Amino acid sequence: MQGMSFQSLKRHKALIPLYVCVGLGCVGAIGYTLRLALRNPDVQWNRSGDISNEEFRAKQYKFYSPNIDYKKLEPPAPKY
Repeated sequence: MQGMSFQSLKRHKALIPLYVCVGLGCVGAIGYTLRLALRNPDVQWNRSGDISNEEFRAKQYKFYSPNIDYKKLEPPAPKY
């Protein structure tokens, strides 16, 4: 089996769209996984004892929700 290189892609030009699509799919999957890990309120990265989901009440973290109008939500009360 021959190794993958730019030289072999020059000989098999029909494989270039396949590699582009697979590459974009991998980048999209990694990006979506990172978005879920960083923006989803179900994931807590805060190691302090203060665990509260109130800070997400007025944030839009879903792509689309037909039941919630995020523009009309009030911001959460400040913590003192």
